[in-house]
This record gives sequence, structure tokens and C-alpha cells, in this order.
Amino acid sequence: MEVMFRSNSQQAIGAFVLGLGLLGAVDGIVFHQLLQWHSVVMHTDRHGQIESDGWFHLATTILLAWGAILLWHGGRDGFARLPVRQLIGLVLLGGGAFNIVEGLVNHHWLQIHHVKQGDPHELWYDVAFLVWGAVMVAIGLELCRKRFRQG
Repeated sequence: MEVMFRSNSQQAIGAFVLGLGLLGAVDGIVFHQLLQWHSVVMHTDRHGQIESDGWFHLATTILLAWGAILLWHGGRDGFARLPVRQLIGLVLLGGGAFNIVEGLVNHHWLQIHHVKQGDPHELWYDVAFLVWGAVMVAIGLELCRKRFRQG
């Protein structure tokens, strides 16, 4: 893992945090708002669902801002800029980590919601969500490794 962070570690952490926030925001926009498949907390009334989604969106917005600030700050004071391939790899690692943790905790362990709540195939949607997270992590790791093999 240390190999991935040869550039400024603040930038690397910022890219990872940005990925967490970005995938959280995409999850909230696509699954919560556009498709309306679920809310963060499904086992409550509509007001509770809207409120739980609001807290979720606030958290993802904070992660996005924090990641952007770390990236910006890490690129100052003469530090080497994070290579684009590594930036994308770290964002994918953060996004994949979001999917894996959110999927395991909320969908499987706590069962506070599922990707497509109430669907006869909801387990397969939950598994696909985890697989997509694992794919993002694998691609992210490969992008970070390639940078250092070639350079």
C-alpha cells in the first residue's frame, strides 16, 4: 500500500476521501432520488426516510469538500502533483470502499435497506452492488500500481 502513496500523501488521502464522497453522492442521487429504490432508513415513515437521506447527503457533501481541500492543499508548497492515473485510481479505491462498506453494513449486516428494497431479487441487487465495489477497488489498485511500474 505504501507504493501507492509515494506522491504527497495528503493528496492521496484527499483523492481517496473524494472517492468516498463521490460514490456516496452517486448512490444518494441515483438510488435514493432518481430511482427511489430505497432510503437510508427504510423502516420508518416518509419523514424519517427523508431525514435519514438528508443526513446521508450532508455526510457525502462533507466528504467531497474534505477530499477537495486535501487535494488542493497537498498540491501547494512545491509538492509534486498527484499523477492523473494515480488520482483516478485512488478515487476508485475510495468509491469501491464506499460500496463495499455500505453494502456489507447497511444491506447485509444491519439490513436497514437494500439496493432495490422489496424486489423479489433484492439479494442479487445487493450482491451486484458489492461486486461493483470490488471491481472499482481492483481497477483502482491496478491504476496505482501501473503508475509506478512504468515510472
